Amino acid sequence: MDEHYRKLERMYASAPINAIYQPTLHIYEGQAEITMQVRAEFFHPAQALHGSVYFKMLDDATFFAANSLVTEVFVLTTSFNLYLTRPVTGGQLRAVARVVHRSRNLIIAEGQLFDEQGRQVARGSGTFMRSQTPLSLEVGYH
Repeated sequence: MDEHYRKLERMYASAPINAIYQPTLHIYEGQAEITMQVRAEFFHPAQALHGSVYFKMLDDATFFAANSLVTEVFVLTTSFNLYLTRPVTGGQLRAVARVVHRSRNLIIAEGQLFDEQGRQVARGSGTFMRSQTPLSLEVGYH
């Protein structure tokens, strides 16, 4: 399974969107962790982190926690609930996620986002299902 996790990490790193955010992903069985440095380019007009960044980090972390358990195909986010609990104005963020439920057709994962001081700044949960898209070179799975 370790090779599956490393391939997923490389797939994530190769996504064009991540050239903007420059996150780092580590995957384990049913778990994922993402770190990212906050930059002023991610701020809304009130000089704090835009909510889309909270969402991206938690959706990505829960997605890869879920996909760590599926080796044949890409999973899809079918829903996501996000709670913003604290504003962020700088530092490094860390999203941690784990699968909390798995059935034949559905995976549920929960995640928390922490600031540099270890304070929770957001939390979320997502539901995921298997897609028709094979994990292959075409999607960066190598």
